[in-house]
Amino acid sequence: MKVLILCNKPPYPAFEGGPMAMNSIVTGLLEAGHEVKILAVNSPKYNVSPDDIPEDYKQKTGIELIDVDLRVKPFQAFKNLFSSKSYHVERFISKEFTNRLIEVLKADIYDVVQLETLFMTPYVETIRKYTKASIVLRAHNVEHLIWERIAKGTRFFLKRAYIKHLAKTLKNYEMNAISQVDGIAAITRKDAAFFRKYCATTTVDIPFGVNPEEFTPNYEIDGKPRFYHIGSMNWMPNEEGIRWFIDDCMEAVVEKTPDFVIHLAGRHMPEWLHELKDPHVDVVGEVPNAKEFVANHDVAIVPLLSGSGIRIKIIESMAMGKTVITTQIGAEGILYDEDVNVIIAENKAKMAEAIRRINENPASAVEIGKAARKLVEEVYDNRKLIERLLMFYQQIKPASKITFI
Repeated sequence: MKVLILCNKPPYPAFEGGPMAMNSIVTGLLEAGHEVKILAVNSPKYNVSPDDIPEDYKQKTGIELIDVDLRVKPFQAFKNLFSSKSYHVERFISKEFTNRLIEVLKADIYDVVQLETLFMTPYVETIRKYTKASIVLRAHNVEHLIWERIAKGTRFFLKRAYIKHLAKTLKNYEMNAISQVDGIAAITRKDAAFFRKYCATTTVDIPFGVNPEEFTPNYEIDGKPRFYHIGSMNWMPNEEGIRWFIDDCMEAVVEKTPDFVIHLAGRHMPEWLHELKDPHVDVVGEVPNAKEFVANHDVAIVPLLSGSGIRIKIIESMAMGKTVITTQIGAEGILYDEDVNVIIAENKAKMAEAIRRINENPASAVEIGKAARKLVEEVYDNRKLIERLLMFYQQIKPASKITFI
């Protein structure tokens, strides 16, 4: 099978959640003996030099990076207030990307064109003109739900009003776009149920997967547990969650666990965190080896209040045998058993109590970590997930004929 994958950012090197999810599909398809070609948006916000991509990866994927300026332009953002178009999506429409896509489609025959995230769906009409391949939307999230949740949590009324507008236009676009593809591969069961409810497009849930043998679990806790968070802070829900944890939860946490320290790792740490003078917060920033950082810590805290899809860093922490303390939104899409393989802490009181309990009983963290690792082996093994994806590709062939109005 020959698959063309259009990515909203380079899947390699995989520095954050989205690229990790894309790369797991790419590597899984290649390992299963299929052909893959990648066209990826390369933006100032998430920029990759072709020199950073190994030659072996280039040869196997024929990866091409197309420069697209996704920077928010104040005047265009203001004009969008008076438009029904989604500013989120409009930024991804590129003449250069379109032209190269046409050349690629003319040069070869593909069985499937997979669109990584909603932001690649503006190219559906072009794809229809130049290929009979099935078009699959790999939905990393229900995108408009993220912005609806962010709007609800935004206090400044003018900013909240603007975010509501962004959410509304994004929702209108998304609800139309999901009916224009032949299949939707949602990253969670909950997202898949949403798509099935609102459109007739054939939908399956294919979560993020890992190769478990690439993650060496470390169940030993030397003394008191070391708490951590790892995630890119240019994804708004991550920053929002950490701000909530520090501003709203920290006092209650420290009252119950006076020696508590959270170690924060990840790219794009905001200035307010660097300027924070709090002995209970260690801002590590970007780390050279994420697996090594996680291995040297014991308990992941993922205090998400918004977002959709699956939390890749949670799955990776679980693969390494770590206890994860998160919110219900953070655990969305993960087939967890509460207090067996994940701890749910929905508010500051529950967060403080969960941290106290783990801090005073490290052995319980070991048991939860072992159960988490077992869940990953049984449910999130990438090879099993790729088999399901390939079956889905076969299910939706031949491509549906869609009439554009």
